[in-house]
Amino acid sequence: MFRSMFAKRLGWLGATLLIPVALSACSPAAFIQPEALAESSNQPQQVNNAPVPPAAPAAPQATAAPAAANPASLDLTRDAPFSGLEYKAAPEPIRADVPIVVNQPAPSDVNPLLLGPVKLLKSATINENEGTATLPLRQGRMANGDLVWYIITDTSDQGISDLMGVNYAPKLAYADVGRGVRRATLDGDGTTIFEKGKVDFAPKWNLVPGDAPNFFPPKSVQPGSVGDNDYTPLFRLTNGRTDVVYNAPVLAYGVSADALNAMCNGKPNLDIVHDKVTRICPRDGTVTIKLTLGYSFAKPVWYASFDSNVDVAATLERATLTPAYNDLANKLQDNSVGESEERLLITINGGTGVNNPDRQGLNSAISDGRDPINVFGGIPTVNLDYSPLWRLMLGKWSQEAIDKGYRTRIIDLFQVHQYETRGYYTSPDGGRVDFSGIVVNCPIFMRFN
Repeated sequence: MFRSMFAKRLGWLGATLLIPVALSACSPAAFIQPEALAESSNQPQQVNNAPVPPAAPAAPQATAAPAAANPASLDLTRDAPFSGLEYKAAPEPIRADVPIVVNQPAPSDVNPLLLGPVKLLKSATINENEGTATLPLRQGRMANGDLVWYIITDTSDQGISDLMGVNYAPKLAYADVGRGVRRATLDGDGTTIFEKGKVDFAPKWNLVPGDAPNFFPPKSVQPGSVGDNDYTPLFRLTNGRTDVVYNAPVLAYGVSADALNAMCNGKPNLDIVHDKVTRICPRDGTVTIKLTLGYSFAKPVWYASFDSNVDVAATLERATLTPAYNDLANKLQDNSVGESEERLLITINGGTGVNNPDRQGLNSAISDGRDPINVFGGIPTVNLDYSPLWRLMLGKWSQEAIDKGYRTRIIDLFQVHQYETRGYYTSPDGGRVDFSGIVVNCPIFMRFN
């Protein structure tokens, strides 16, 4: 029933229907950014003038929200066992979901494999108070002369990644199938000239939530930016180092530097720039984007979502719809030859309510206006199989698990097995959690603990 409902409503991927998104995959309220946050799951958001769904009784939660539910009130000088200098209050944008993080100096300052915070994307300047990252803004052009404004977050070569201060992602080399990787040439002045692949930033982002309490799946969606059939953020040079694949999300297309310089002080015009942009300034050579909270093997991380191959995912993640990702081999198992992605788990019906310590999932992201808290596989310093491309798995808690109070926040992919084998956590249609055919481009920026 669940699959047929999706197929009818969203026209999606047939029998393998699993719909992710994060939100990221990615905004102040990482994901959807409604105009105001709900006080609880009984106060759903009005999104882009969509009708507000009727309130519904809150579902039982695995853990009741504490009486003093404001993590900002935690006094680290006296509240055992977190007193002393080893911990500090988490950055304000994530404090409601991750109250404390490891303080510095930390073991990770000596060895990034040890406990503590690690900025993974070295070329980024991270503002923890805002939950944003500022990166070098790069100007390229199309063969027809159109200007292309982009960033670089990952490459498939260790030396180039170290040189540029970006993530090393060797599996990107496997993405060069079909339309997965486009070609570019270095001009004599160092400008990157792309052969093809355009992005239209003019569409108006829109999402109409489902009826409460099942806000997901949404009734209708419209991504705020759409790539043509040849667009992919991945490119390989035809001269110079032709063996390297770069992850280079496009943040503005066909617009002059003067038009973008009008946004140097913020207030971006989302009709001409990517929805994740909070500030863009060719004059300074920088662009600032909003980050999203997630987990990788129980470690909180910050990431940003830029592209997806499905409209629902692209809308929820405030990302660019990128049909070229459909050519990737996106259902392979880990460490398979040809596997260019890593796994990402998204929960539909986790706990809701902004003060719920077990809050998580798509219903919460839509109704609470907060990050969905997606769960990633390997990231740099945690595993060797990192890729900024993620193949999505969608799961839900069974009614039995909710009734028994077993629903909790998942922060590690290994947790899923113990719930799945008991029938408490399943795919949307009640089967085994598996890959959906949906791909998102979500580079990792920082690890907290």
